[in-house]
Amino acid sequence: MSRGEHHRIHAHDRLQRNRVRIAQEAARLMSEHGIRDFHHAKLKAAERLGILETQALPRNMEIEQALREHQRLFLADSQPQLLRQRREAAVEAMRFLAAFEPRLVGAVLEGTADAHSAVCLHVFSDDPDAVALYLHDHGVPFETQNRRLRSSRDDQPEYPVLLFAADELPFDLTVLPRDALRQAPLNRTDDRPMRRATLAQVEILLGESSDEDFEQRLSAALR
Repeated sequence: MSRGEHHRIHAHDRLQRNRVRIAQEAARLMSEHGIRDFHHAKLKAAERLGILETQALPRNMEIEQALREHQRLFLADSQPQLLRQRREAAVEAMRFLAAFEPRLVGAVLEGTADAHSAVCLHVFSDDPDAVALYLHDHGVPFETQNRRLRSSRDDQPEYPVLLFAADELPFDLTVLPRDALRQAPLNRTDDRPMRRATLAQVEILLGESSDEDFEQRLSAALR
């Protein structure tokens, strides 16, 4: 093996090790400090580790995998209960919001929810104010924000977001037009359509035994 070839292989191995280190540190930061944004987490992780190569930044999917592993290793006694609590709360909220055809999204659906995670729902109405009025009429205090979701690589429309708390759990409702039921926004981890679950599908997830493989249960429920 030539010296140049040996140097290339060594540099590639070092780059891969750094990708793993950054992914693991980003997962720790997300788990312990409640960082929700993958891009922010990996930049902060790289800074903390003193790794400057942009090529060493892991993909969002790698960070999500590292987060699952971190939870399995360090939070096995608490994370499953926190996840189930939020899924049960999601079921109650989805029943309450049934008129707006809610869909569960995000960490509570994907199985990575922890003590920092809100129950994130997509709700659908061609009148964005209808959901806010519904909450107001039922005595639910809320705050409003806006959020951009990617419908394609170049299109990021803005949607209203309603934030409230119930039983000490945070809820995050993104209000989309009804035609958005046909096509989910793109997922921030892999640029594929976001996985979303109906009330019936979430109830299936809750009804399954906890020792079954999560990905199999989720895939079966979302068919």
